Amino acid sequence: MLKIRDLNVHYGGIHALRGVDIDVEAGQIVSIIGSNGAGKSTLLNAICSVVKTSKGTVEFKNKTLPKQINKIVEMGISQVPEGRLIFANLTVKDNLMMGAYLRKDKIQIQKDLENVYGLFPRLLERKEQMAGTLSGGEQQMLAMGRGLMSDPDLILLDEPSLGLAPLLVNTIFEIILNIKKMNKTILLVEQNAYKALSIADVGYVLEQGTIVKKGLASELIKDPVIQEAYLGKKKV
Repeated sequence: MLKIRDLNVHYGGIHALRGVDIDVEAGQIVSIIGSNGAGKSTLLNAICSVVKTSKGTVEFKNKTLPKQINKIVEMGISQVPEGRLIFANLTVKDNLMMGAYLRKDKIQIQKDLENVYGLFPRLLERKEQMAGTLSGGEQQMLAMGRGLMSDPDLILLDEPSLGLAPLLVNTIFEIILNIKKMNKTILLVEQNAYKALSIADVGYVLEQGTIVKKGLASELIKDPVIQEAYLGKKKV
């Protein structure tokens, strides 16, 4: 579904991504793990043309992605950004409807809104509440719900557990699995490496802008080097 080859990004003299190759197959959860500053968010922003690439290709369903963000959304890709970036002065419902701003199918939009409320019952309870008054966990749910309202085939999730209490982290990852069951494909960037790998089909390790390891998530989570570096387990 998503094919990235030799992707490079520069921020001035800083080489943020270096020859990144990634494959995401339909129906998978693919997790990108790595430390702060590894280039994880830059990768998602490069896919969506939020940042300019200096070299490489990104293909989605065998078509090269355009440079216009709205065209990328129309092709079936939705990004849930780090920090949520909700519209604080709009209601929960209005935030969700902003996710569907490119769509014309009003009947299906209403059905999808009901599906989002089913996935996030808390949002239904607060649909007329101003988004800026929600808790951090509720705002993350809102950002994810808004992303779903564009009816994407591929969802890019950027640090969905950032700043959340452990109990809410578990809830967010359960929701990600439920989103997968809705026939969605997910590319997940997440600093909580254990959680990310525990729900993923495939994992990639990004260090200083370079993919240093990839494989089945079930195997990576058992890798002693990854356990020591990212999972907080020391070699015996």
